[in-house]
Amino acid sequence: MVETAQTDRSRPAHPLSGRTAKLAAAALAVLVVVAGASWLTVLNRADPAVAVWRGPPAAGPQAGATRSAEPAADTVTLSATGDIILGNAPSSLPPNGGRGFFTAVKGALAADFVMGNLEEPLTDDTGYGKCRVAPAPTSGPAPEPDTSNCHQFRAPPGYAAHLREAGFDLLNQANNHGYDYGAAGYRNTQRALEQHGLLHTGAPDQITVATVKGIRIAVLGFSSYPWSNPLLDVARAKSVVTRAAARADLVVVQVHMGAEGAGATRVRPGTEMFLGEDRGDPVRFSRAVVDAGADLVVGHGPHVLRGMEFYRGRLVAYSLGNFCGGGGTLNSSGNLGISGVLKVSLRRDGGWAGGSLVSTTHQGGGGLPRMDPGHRGAALVRSLSTADFGATAARLTGTGQITPPG
Repeated sequence: MVETAQTDRSRPAHPLSGRTAKLAAAALAVLVVVAGASWLTVLNRADPAVAVWRGPPAAGPQAGATRSAEPAADTVTLSATGDIILGNAPSSLPPNGGRGFFTAVKGALAADFVMGNLEEPLTDDTGYGKCRVAPAPTSGPAPEPDTSNCHQFRAPPGYAAHLREAGFDLLNQANNHGYDYGAAGYRNTQRALEQHGLLHTGAPDQITVATVKGIRIAVLGFSSYPWSNPLLDVARAKSVVTRAAARADLVVVQVHMGAEGAGATRVRPGTEMFLGEDRGDPVRFSRAVVDAGADLVVGHGPHVLRGMEFYRGRLVAYSLGNFCGGGGTLNSSGNLGISGVLKVSLRRDGGWAGGSLVSTTHQGGGGLPRMDPGHRGAALVRSLSTADFGATAARLTGTGQITPPG
């Protein structure tokens, strides 16, 4: 393994877990690759098909490239979205090549650090698709995809430019569609993001760290699939979070978990299943990673909004729903079309400094995200939070302002 040449300053003891910075710094070392003046990616993975980081683009904008010159701050603002599908090539893509895709919500996304869950590969490589009837032959045309009970998505690599223009800094790949076009599609997605100055996270043992306003933010992605950090192995998940906490001031966990569908809004203790798959125990997982050092848990996967709670002073958003489904790729009827942008301010020590859920929708308009002046997302999350979590529920106002209980 290769250690970074930088001095590894240990993180102060997490005020909730009781661990010390000295113990955290003694956790398993990880491979560090410096990628520009203000951000770096940390990897510890031997499988190049999953987690190769090839460094920043040779030219062009880089995420946060000027931020290292900013004075150190006591707080930082973060925003996050649920599932992002820009379209499905070749037939279900938005008009105008996707230009202006996020224009209506760009203001809502604005924050010091902007994150999203990218629910599809960005690739033109269709040599492997998970919905094919049989493996592609060595010669001749590949069989037609079987879409009767299978969903696979992809958008052109150039669509990463729309994410960059919208203000995103980091995209999570830890979800059930990250490998829709296999290892090649996964790597192509990473390259497309890097070429547009965007960070990515979610590969096994991948810890992505961005320094914003002098505050180091580690972001990790988890799901129940082998191309991701492990949702189902809670002990191993805690180990990855502990290592991240030793190298950053703040730790954000992105996690694709829970059952899917319009009827999946409720969060209850225990394992959740979908189509025979174990989709984890959202409550157990989320509280365990907070115990290990996470300061914010951002959930997605159910395709609907879910409630929020504060566990030991840290916000857990159990699902942010579908943010967009370009080209009409996602069902937007009823609560499937209601979502929001989570915006939070955290202190350097992880303490809560304020937040809100800005209500959005992707109903109508070809699945592009739009503001929801009716604040339906905030109203739904307020109701679900109280129903599911009681004393630990996040408190939301009618317009989405979030405060801890008590």
